[in-house]
Amino acid sequence: MLEIQSETLNQINKMKNSKIAFLAILVIAWSCGPKASEDSMEELVGVEAIVPDNSLTEDEKSDGWMLLFDGQSADGWRAFNGDTLPSNWIIEEGVLKGLGATGGSDFGGDIVFGPMEFEEFEMEFTWKISPGGNSGVFYHVVEDPKYKAPYYTGPEYQVIDQLGFPEPLEAWQSLGADYAMTEPDYEGVVKPAGEWNTSKIIFSEVGSSYWLNGKQTVSFVPYSEDWMAKRNSGKWNDFPDYKIARKGLIALQDHGDPVWFKNIKIKKL
Repeated sequence: MLEIQSETLNQINKMKNSKIAFLAILVIAWSCGPKASEDSMEELVGVEAIVPDNSLTEDEKSDGWMLLFDGQSADGWRAFNGDTLPSNWIIEEGVLKGLGATGGSDFGGDIVFGPMEFEEFEMEFTWKISPGGNSGVFYHVVEDPKYKAPYYTGPEYQVIDQLGFPEPLEAWQSLGADYAMTEPDYEGVVKPAGEWNTSKIIFSEVGSSYWLNGKQTVSFVPYSEDWMAKRNSGKWNDFPDYKIARKGLIALQDHGDPVWFKNIKIKKL
């Protein structure tokens, strides 16, 4: 009987020792756990949440941003001086694509967002261009049968294959320019044709700017003495109604080369 009791006590002691060892392991693991968790949290600080294409965050919605293209339909877009979306623009895998069907002509391929006009605004868009391609984004566009294209009235953010365009480009024709008005500084942010770019237009009478891949390419003060001097000279001598309006439509250009747009969003200032 005593032998049984002694053996039983030995087993109990072994169990106690095992439990103590197990608890000790748990304590060590717990003490290390929070530090690892803190390190992981530190690694996550500054990491931006991935926002799906053609969508707005709740903060953007609260701040007044609106989408001009949702990736699924071309609602609101139609031909310049027209009623429907022309066949040279399609939706392909969440992207608004210009097919470049004009054969290089300045006329007949451009589209406008028709439901509303914009005056002072901030606009962002993502785009890519085909090799050797040329396109543009316009604002303050006025429609009238006497105007053959948006550039007769609307300023342009120049979209072009800066690295592969087949002809020499003047500075005022270059990527990120306020076309034929303000020469751009695109040093260090130009990407090859076929790669996605992010662009921004901020238009305010106090001061305006264009941006490319996070870099400001131009800045200007609309209607200033310097701006008016450029407006009344050079290319625009032949276009008396260029920038005739202080508000107007947004337009995308089909200049005869395939071009892709997505994440087109805007807010009024």
